[in-house]
Amino acid sequence: MDKNSGKRLNLYAKDYVVLDLETTGLSPVFDEIIEISAIRVREHQAAETFSTLVNPGVPIPRSATNINGITNEMVKDAPPLRKALEEFLLFAADDILVGHNIHTFDILFLQNGASRALGRSLPNDYVDTLYLARNCLPQLYRHRLTDLAEHFHINTQGAHRALNDCVMNQLCYEKMRELAENRAQNGGSQSPSCPECGSMLVRRKGRFGEFWGCSSFPRCRHTQKV
Repeated sequence: MDKNSGKRLNLYAKDYVVLDLETTGLSPVFDEIIEISAIRVREHQAAETFSTLVNPGVPIPRSATNINGITNEMVKDAPPLRKALEEFLLFAADDILVGHNIHTFDILFLQNGASRALGRSLPNDYVDTLYLARNCLPQLYRHRLTDLAEHFHINTQGAHRALNDCVMNQLCYEKMRELAENRAQNGGSQSPSCPECGSMLVRRKGRFGEFWGCSSFPRCRHTQKV
């Protein structure tokens, strides 16, 4: 990972950009982005949307079309990756990015795409709601985005198209924030936040007993007494 790339945070921001990608496959090295969508959020409310198809320059596999419904015909007049990424990065600016499973998927596609298409890094810090969901909703058997949406009674129609997934994820993120805040107010076990980077602190055991350590270790090495 580029040393100038953003770091993963575990927090509930009030201002952020939710993002989602659709791609031709699962490999950020060998597969291509075919859709980028995002929602700018201010004070916890959706304020503006961004969405574009992307012409990958290669045929879209039938297996990808079966999942997201995006066909070669749909992207034939879409902008190439360079232009689409430029527009998305202008939209995102320096906001925190929020997405589901983006730590091992969307962020890697964006980092790879920004490097080869624009010759630059992706400096934005980001929040992966998959990690938050595992902490906030341990009772769920699975933590896919549709599982979270169904748990919160959020409409899942149109799942696997980027903008629809952004809408679902923004609503789920805010619902989890409300749960976490309620638990904290009622003396629950919500983890404290790191004062240096904003990530959640996790309990760890060391030579001298238990301590709080930053979940973003080794990027952030903050520790404090329990």
